[in-house]
Amino acid sequence: MIKNGIENGYYHEITPAGFGIAIKAGKVLFSKQSDFQKVEVFETDSDLGRVLTLDDLMMTTEGDEYHYHEMIAHIPMMHHKNPESVLVIGGGDGGTVREVLKHKSVKKVVLAEIDEMVIDACKEFLPSISCGLTDPRVEIKVGDAIEFIKDKKNEYDIVLIDSTDPMGPGEGLFTEEFYTNVKNSLKKGGIVAAQSESPFVNKKEIKKMYDLLKKVFPVCATYTSNIPTYPGGYWAWAFCSIDVEPLSYFAENRYEDIVKTCKIYNKDYHNARFALPNYLKELL
Repeated sequence: MIKNGIENGYYHEITPAGFGIAIKAGKVLFSKQSDFQKVEVFETDSDLGRVLTLDDLMMTTEGDEYHYHEMIAHIPMMHHKNPESVLVIGGGDGGTVREVLKHKSVKKVVLAEIDEMVIDACKEFLPSISCGLTDPRVEIKVGDAIEFIKDKKNEYDIVLIDSTDPMGPGEGLFTEEFYTNVKNSLKKGGIVAAQSESPFVNKKEIKKMYDLLKKVFPVCATYTSNIPTYPGGYWAWAFCSIDVEPLSYFAENRYEDIVKTCKIYNKDYHNARFALPNYLKELL
């Protein structure tokens, strides 16, 4: 039986649906058990470069990380007229923070990450992804985001929930109480984007998540994109707000600065992300 993780020279990840990916693995650069999870960074003999896994599950690779980080950041950021204060929950690899900082309007980014080991490992071994974490506009809060968000009221323009899967340290980030506290932390015109799993592999999880989000947020939409190394190669994010509809506004004044730095993101691609396949419409 093939287990997730590195075995016989390959990193394997098999989904609950019975299929997955295999990557030819090279040297393990970092492998330790934190208080929360196994943190590992390893080289690959592939175009993907270095890989970060948590508990032997794929988190990010140097080769395709922009597919995820550009989508979670720029879709909501470009819908906001003047995002100055941003909270990133999870995202200890720093990729989401890096993308957020491309917006000149941003004055402060708070990164709330429970596992300091993830931050430290990525700073050392994934500098192209974690490079924004040393920016003076970034404040790193190591601790439980569930507790951190409880007393935040009318504080953030954008909240990005860059969480792991709904298990282990990420499980509490998929509850009605947590989403309610996130909503309360938003300023007027605020927007939340949350990674919401694979529409193809995680059908039960995604249905449960959106049922909760729709209880909390008057506006709750879904956008999707491809991510080569994630389960099914196809991923979804929730776009949530109290008062901002998707595609109701686009920050033309920031667009040229953003698009020239991106590998996947552009305006046409942005607009198309909210077009959903029939099976996902029916699921949600």
